[in-house]
Amino acid sequence: MTHYDIIVLGAGAAGLMAAIEAGKRGRKVLVLDHAKAAGEKIRISGGGRCNFTNINATVKAGRDRFISQNPRFALSALARYTPEHFIALVDSYAIPFHEKTLGQLFCDGSSQQIVNLLLAELRKAGATLRLETVITGVSHADATFTVTAEDASFTAGALIVATGGKSIPKMGATGLAYQLATQFGLKVTETRPALVPLTFEPRILEWMAQLSGIAVDPTRISVGKRSFEEALLFTHRGLSGPAILQISSYWREGDAIVIDLFPNGDLTEILRDARTSTPKVQLQTVLSQHFAKRLAQILAEDIGITTMMGDISDKSFGKIEDALRRWTIKPTGSEGYRTAEVTLGGIDTAGLDSTTMQARTVPGLYFVGECVDVTGWLGGYNFQWAWASGWAAGQAA
Repeated sequence: MTHYDIIVLGAGAAGLMAAIEAGKRGRKVLVLDHAKAAGEKIRISGGGRCNFTNINATVKAGRDRFISQNPRFALSALARYTPEHFIALVDSYAIPFHEKTLGQLFCDGSSQQIVNLLLAELRKAGATLRLETVITGVSHADATFTVTAEDASFTAGALIVATGGKSIPKMGATGLAYQLATQFGLKVTETRPALVPLTFEPRILEWMAQLSGIAVDPTRISVGKRSFEEALLFTHRGLSGPAILQISSYWREGDAIVIDLFPNGDLTEILRDARTSTPKVQLQTVLSQHFAKRLAQILAEDIGITTMMGDISDKSFGKIEDALRRWTIKPTGSEGYRTAEVTLGGIDTAGLDSTTMQARTVPGLYFVGECVDVTGWLGGYNFQWAWASGWAAGQAA
C-alpha cells in the first residue's frame, strides 16, 4: 500500500488544478480517475474548442453569475485565482485563443491543447496520475484516508474530491462526491440538471419539430425577474441554444418562460413602415426579412393574420407584437443529466471553508469543482470555478 501526502479523486479541471498546485508545493500527490483519459469533459467542451474561462468571471460577477445557496462562498477563491491567472498559463504554452462573445474565451484550435497543458503541468509538479481506476471505498482513521480501488489501495493524509456532478453520465459521471460527502457527515443540497435544453408537451413539440435546426439570434428569454439575451435554437426535442441553457438554471417545474423573438428594434414601427411601403405583401414576407423563411411562415400561420400588410390594423399589430415579443410557454421538463452541461446544487457550502475548500468537520478532506453547490453561467464560468477552487485546495492540502 503506497502512502501519499494527498490523493485527488478525479482527473478533470478542478482535480488536475488541485494536484498541480499541491505538487508545486512539494507534496507527494496521486490523482485517481476511472476514465481511460484525463480531462474528458474538458476535451468535449465548447464544441471541441474549450471555453476555458470568461474574462467576466470575477469577484464582482460572483455575486450574480454563480448560483449557490450562499453566493458569497465562491468569492474568496475567485479573487485569488482569476481569469488572468489562467490566461497567463495558456499564454505560457503559446496556445492561441479568441474571445467569442460576452467575454467567452475559446481555443483557436483543439480543446486537447488545454488537456495537454494541464498534463504537462502535472508532470512538472511531480504528481502521479493513475487512470482506469475504479474507486470501491474510502475510509478515514487516525488522520489517514484510505482509498480502495478494484486492484489496489492507497493512503494519504489529505483527500481532495473532484469527481464532478451527475451531468453527462456517458462521460462517467457517478455522483461519487455526494456519496462521500454524506458518508463524512456533510449535507448535500438539492441537485438538478442545469445548462440544459428544455422539453415540451407533444402538441407544442410537434410545432417546434417543424423548425428543427433553425436559430434566432438574439432572443430574450425570461423566467420571473431573470432574463438572458442570446441565441435560441429549435430542435426536434424542444428548445436549446445559449439563451435556453442559461435560463434553465433558474427555471423550475411549473414555471412558464417568456420568449422575445425580437428583442432589439421597434417591431411595431417596422410593421407600420411595411404597411406603407409594401402594402400588397403578406405578413410572412415581412417577417422573412428578420427570421428564417420557414420560421417566418410558421409564425405568420400561427398568428393567423392572412390579409395583406396594407389591410392590417394597428390593433392587429398589437397581436403580432404579443405573439413575437411576449411568447409565453410552459416547459414540461428538461433533457436531464444526459445533456446537462453542469449539475446545479451539490455539497452544501456551509460545511466547507471558502478559503481552502476543506470540510469544517473533517480535517484533510476537501471538495472542489462541480460537486460543490456553486454553479456558474454558461460561457466559461464553471471552468473558472474549477480552476479557482482547485487552486485553493491545492494551496492548502
